Amino acid sequence: MARAKSEWAAKVLALVKAGNVPAAIAQIKVAPTVGDVEHLQALLAALPASAAMKQLHQVVEEERALLAAPRLHRSP
Repeated sequence: MARAKSEWAAKVLALVKAGNVPAAIAQIKVAPTVGDVEHLQALLAALPASAAMKQLHQVVEEERALLAAPRLHRSP
């Protein structure tokens, strides 16, 4: 069964819109894929700028870079 591509991003966006930025940041830190993070990044770009949004954009960009980078070691 295929999962909707925007399911995770939409849920995190709902947290942001509800004002629960710490929960959104926690979810971003455990993002499933780089594609999900990029989709969230596109959704966040449509929201009005604020100090909290600036912080979220920074966290999203950091997580996107971490997920996109090649892994040096993987556990068995």
